[in-house]
Amino acid sequence: MEIEKVKCLIIGSGPAGYTAAIYASRAGLNPVLYQGIQPGGQLTITNDVENYPGYPDGINGPQMMEDFKRQAERFGTDVRYGIATAVDFSSQPHKVTIDDQTVIEAHTVIISTGASAKWLGLESEARLNGSGVSACAVCDGFFYRKQDVAIVGAGDTAAEEATYLSNLCNKVYMIIRRDEMRASTIMQERVKNTPNIEIIWNSVTDEILGQHAVEGVRLRNVLTDELQEIPVTGFFVAIGHQPNSDIFKDYLNLDENGYIRTIPGTSKTNIDGVFACGDVQDFTYRQAVTAAGSGCMAALDAERYLAASNIH
Repeated sequence: MEIEKVKCLIIGSGPAGYTAAIYASRAGLNPVLYQGIQPGGQLTITNDVENYPGYPDGINGPQMMEDFKRQAERFGTDVRYGIATAVDFSSQPHKVTIDDQTVIEAHTVIISTGASAKWLGLESEARLNGSGVSACAVCDGFFYRKQDVAIVGAGDTAAEEATYLSNLCNKVYMIIRRDEMRASTIMQERVKNTPNIEIIWNSVTDEILGQHAVEGVRLRNVLTDELQEIPVTGFFVAIGHQPNSDIFKDYLNLDENGYIRTIPGTSKTNIDGVFACGDVQDFTYRQAVTAAGSGCMAALDAERYLAASNIH
C-alpha cells in the first residue's frame, strides 16, 4: 500500500474543511484535503444561500463551495478526490487510509466530515430536493414567507423549526407519525400554543406532490389508511441528522448521537493532534457560518500543536 507523509490532513470539504484549509495553507502547513463522498458537503444540495455574510444578493450553494475551494487552492491547498476508509490514531503520526489504497501519515488531522440529513426515502423527496424540499428551515424558510408549508418530525428540532417557520409562513402543517410528540414539554407547549401550526397526528407522508416544484403533500393515516392531500409549497424534513463519524469511533470520544466530542472552546478531541470542526461535532447550530468559524479554530489549533511539538 502506498504511504505518503503530510503535516496536515483535512478530511471533508464543506465550509469547515475549506476554511480550515485556507487558514492552514496561509500558515504554511501545506494541507492535503480530501473532498469525501459529497464534495462541498450539504451546501451542494442547497440552491440559494442568503444568510452567509458577504453575499448581499445571496449565492447558489454549489457556487459558494466552489468559491471556498478556489480560495483554499489559491494559497496552496492540495485538494483531492477520495474517501477516508480507515484510521489509526493509536500513535504519531496518525494514519488515515484513503480509498483502501493509500495511507496518509499525518502529524495533524482535521476532521470536517459533516453530518447527513436523514430523509424519508421517497422518490419525490429526492426529485424535489432543492425545489421545495429542504432539511433546514433556518436556511430555507425565508423563501416560503406568507405561504403554506409542511414539516415532518416530532422531536425538539422539528418543534423548533416549526415554530421558526410559523413566524414566516401563513400556515405550518406538522406531520407526526404517532399520537404524541417526542419533543420536550416546553417545546410541545410552544407548538401547541402557536395558532398557525396545525398538528396532523398518526400520519405519514405517502407522496410529495408536484412535477418540478412542491405543490402539495399526500398523507396516509396510519390507523385508518385514509389518504388526504394538503396544498403546500414547501416541505421540510426534520427527522434528525447522522454525523459522519463512524470510522473514528474506535479512537475518538463520541456523544450518544455519534457527534465527535471536542474540548469546549476548542476543536481538540481526546487524541492529541486530531481536531474536529463543523457539523460532525456541532449538533446545536449546524450553519455554514458556524462551520466555517470552527474550521478556522481547527486550523489555528493544529498550527499551535505543531509549533508546540516542534514539528516543522
